[in-house]
Amino acid sequence: MLIIGLNGSPNKEGNTAYLLKEALSEVRSLGADTELIHCTQVLKGLKHPFCLSCSSPCSAKCYEGTVLEKVFEQFSRCAGIILGSPVYFGTVSGQMKAFWDKSRAVRHKKTLLNVVGGALAVGGARFGGQETTLRALQDIMLVHGMIVIGDGYMDDDCGHQGVAAQRPSELDDNARQRAQILARRMVQVCKATQSIRNLP
Repeated sequence: MLIIGLNGSPNKEGNTAYLLKEALSEVRSLGADTELIHCTQVLKGLKHPFCLSCSSPCSAKCYEGTVLEKVFEQFSRCAGIILGSPVYFGTVSGQMKAFWDKSRAVRHKKTLLNVVGGALAVGGARFGGQETTLRALQDIMLVHGMIVIGDGYMDDDCGHQGVAAQRPSELDDNARQRAQILARRMVQVCKATQSIRNLP
């Protein structure tokens, strides 16, 4: 079982990446495989990093032979994805948005239908737009037909929309705990829904 962490921060070693690593570490402890993907790396080198909606349905010709194509192919083999973004003006980062805007062909193929999705967001203040960012991430997942989960688990509590952290995340004990709870819920739901995914 493969679970992917998708870092929407421009910083590969920042607060968002830290929490994703915490979550993925917990996932691995439960026996699943993981991979951390950085949107910045994936979009780097693209001639058109932003979707131009040049064809409908999307031909995906703008990223043929690129890292982005390989990542989208990887999606067809994953059971779950944890999306992480810093809060930028109350919503997701430009890197996260650009990444998903390029995923029209993925949606057309129903690649992520019934894949489990969870979210985490890091703001500069305790109440710094984390919940609106989490909802934006959930909207992206819902449009792809994913199974959206929060950060609740039967041995802990029902949770909320996802992990809401305050920068610096390594000092946010609550956020670290919620990331681990989200990971446990992710593995549980991935196992429970395995039969309704078309994994190779």
